[in-house]
Amino acid sequence: MTDEGREERRDVVPDDDAEPEEEAWESEVELTVDPPGAGRRLDAFLASRRDLGLSRSHIQKLIAEGLVTIDGEETKASYRLRAGDRVRVTVPFPEPLEVEPEPIPLDIVYEDNHLVVLNKPRGLVVHPAPGHLRGTLVNALLAHCDRLSGIAGVCRPGIVHRLDRDTSGVMVVAKTDQAHRSLSEQIRARTAQRRYLALVHGDVAAEEGTIETRIGRDPVNRKKMAVVREGGREAVTHYRVLERYVDFTLVECALRTGRTHQIRVHMDHIGHPVAGDPVYGPRRPRRLRREMARSMALVVDDGYPEAIGALEGQALHAHFLTFRHPATGEPMEFRVPMPPDMERAVAELRRRGPLPLGPRGPSPAGSGGRVPPPR
Repeated sequence: MTDEGREERRDVVPDDDAEPEEEAWESEVELTVDPPGAGRRLDAFLASRRDLGLSRSHIQKLIAEGLVTIDGEETKASYRLRAGDRVRVTVPFPEPLEVEPEPIPLDIVYEDNHLVVLNKPRGLVVHPAPGHLRGTLVNALLAHCDRLSGIAGVCRPGIVHRLDRDTSGVMVVAKTDQAHRSLSEQIRARTAQRRYLALVHGDVAAEEGTIETRIGRDPVNRKKMAVVREGGREAVTHYRVLERYVDFTLVECALRTGRTHQIRVHMDHIGHPVAGDPVYGPRRPRRLRREMARSMALVVDDGYPEAIGALEGQALHAHFLTFRHPATGEPMEFRVPMPPDMERAVAELRRRGPLPLGPRGPSPAGSGGRVPPPR
């Protein structure tokens, strides 16, 4: 039972790391509108339901295609609901894609008959999706490997977990279905560990902490994700400070959940956006630096770090991955270096003078650095 409707649902849902609306799934939802939902527009009502996970524009498209009905009849997006209306929503499978092998260079860290471990560069999309049908990691893997696991489907062969297009770092890809099942279960059980390095703006207050919120589509800009009060999905990020510099901090993050843009959204949420992030980072980093300097009573007389301005994208890198080999059970551990522009930024900040580790005052959320969900 929900606040506004009772439902029955039959679907196959994508994994937690899937980009919202980049992948559709076959789904039929039937619900009866309860009195709290009466009087609302059909499209707004359906877009507000977090169980559907669809934007208002996507809902409107489904309505226009006749895939949303009221009491078995097609209707308009502007239809005002009445108590007792029976609403059915159908989300079809995506159109099948022809995924072609492409000779794209790969940075292979380790490979055997069961799996491939690689260092994904920033800017490479992991698998084909609307708007990115070619030039993806999957296209490259199909050219490199004789076989890949088929569990994830024709568009995502071998893909066990993902990284955002603009996040670099270590990934494991399954060649066999057995390996895929084992690695997926290790990730679900959190026995496989993934850690990220993030160079963020400002001086992070606590040495370590946990950010715990809900993340969903930004209500203003649907192309972004945001911390939301209602709806969304639970998101938990653990972080610890590795190095402090003037105006910047290098942190290591570990994810307990795998939401889209999770680290970027969470670090921005606590006031420390990832350096070089074109979406969640400050639009005017020089002004931000002056404002932070005033708040910390620092003197700004040495100019803005050139290597920060020269970052080719967000300074977020998956540097560590550990799991047990799916065939032998042997512990496997991999570390990959930061991309060159991130290395240069850290090196310049170190030359300017690192700050001592230790708490810098109260964290944004109080004791322990825990950030609770918004109220």
